Amino acid sequence: MLYHERLHAPLWYWLVGIIFAASTVWAVGFWYGPAAAVGGALVVIAAITIGVAWVSRTDVAVDANGLRVGPSVIEWPWVGEVEVLDAEATRERLGVGADARAHLALRPWLTESVLVQVNDDADPHPYWLIGSRTPHQLAAAIASARQGSAA
Repeated sequence: MLYHERLHAPLWYWLVGIIFAASTVWAVGFWYGPAAAVGGALVVIAAITIGVAWVSRTDVAVDANGLRVGPSVIEWPWVGEVEVLDAEATRERLGVGADARAHLALRPWLTESVLVQVNDDADPHPYWLIGSRTPHQLAAAIASARQGSAA
């Protein structure tokens, strides 16, 4: 494996969840008593844990088989040009410069991304836009693996 990154939620997502849970437990406990507060706390904590874990489940990997983003895989013969996009270029690709057919793997806390062109006429996605904490490393790994697979 040349590159691996998990698009996990940052610590502040968990902190916001804890504050939300605490305020919910406080409100429920104030109106319905301590027993309801404990029950409400368990429900809210479970919901927040599942929610934050769900948005943190996506992996990005570059290996000998291709580029994998979550459950999606594109093999090396179909990977085209790779471009690192800064925050402004990423916003542009999500706004007026967007193609509705693009495959997006972004998270709101990631501002930079990597654009990977798809060289397969049968694929409905013209490109993949992948959010990353280290977009230059991801692009370099894709370029290296792509060249290695062509040899």
